[in-house]
Amino acid sequence: MKRDNSLAEGPDGLVYTARLPLSSATLNYLADLIRGHLKKIGSRWRALPAGKIAGIVLAVLRCDQRSSDLAGGNGVHRTTVTRWVREAVGLLAARAPRLDRALRKIARKGGGVVLLDGSLIRTRRRTGTENGKNYSGKHKCHGLLVIALTDDRGRLEWVFAVRPGRSSEITACRHDKLTAHLRAAGLGAIADLGFAGLHDADPDADPAVITGYKAARNRPLTRGQKLSIKALAAVRAPVEHGFAHLKNWRVLGKVRTDPRWATALVRALLVLTNREVTR
Repeated sequence: MKRDNSLAEGPDGLVYTARLPLSSATLNYLADLIRGHLKKIGSRWRALPAGKIAGIVLAVLRCDQRSSDLAGGNGVHRTTVTRWVREAVGLLAARAPRLDRALRKIARKGGGVVLLDGSLIRTRRRTGTENGKNYSGKHKCHGLLVIALTDDRGRLEWVFAVRPGRSSEITACRHDKLTAHLRAAGLGAIADLGFAGLHDADPDADPAVITGYKAARNRPLTRGQKLSIKALAAVRAPVEHGFAHLKNWRVLGKVRTDPRWATALVRALLVLTNREVTR
């Protein structure tokens, strides 16, 4: 009997065409960034044109397509696709706004408040003690903490540096001096009960961060407090839409990288999300 070591699917892989649920304006924007970067670094040759590279990168970010599958369908190596993705993410993340500029922009448009919220992005669990800090006792899973600011319509304006899942939302905001930035811009923030206690100014001063009320076993909520919580929940609703737009990028379904790379990834997705939402 003769042994056959050929591939079961044949020497030539099958290639299929799929629709990418993004606008051509987003594709052209990323392609222009890549062209400008190639001109800046003096790169005279790439295996594929900038428009094709942009399409591959968006397929990875939006649909979480495997790099090996995209590489085989486009005649390049898997590491080449990975390098293109990291290069494009760096270019996009560099165009994310700074916190103080984002707050001043909202103030110039006549806005009075921003919406503050946090979310956990799940990660691939790795063995060893290095992944212990990513375990969130609140969500009972491994992940990375993402805290974002939106305007009153739910448009993402700023994403804080991604932190391990065990990090506290209040500690992260205090580390980045959020309340000082809000007072400098003349704005306030509306958040959920997870940020209760973040306001650390004079009790007689106007609060920089407004949250609801917490009930205790011997101190139930009054009718006025319940109405206040209901009103704040209605105002906070757009921030959930902002996170929903961000999580439409399926690459965030299971992040496989460290917090430093995840920060660049989330900020790059913020830039792409705003272009998609406002087109």
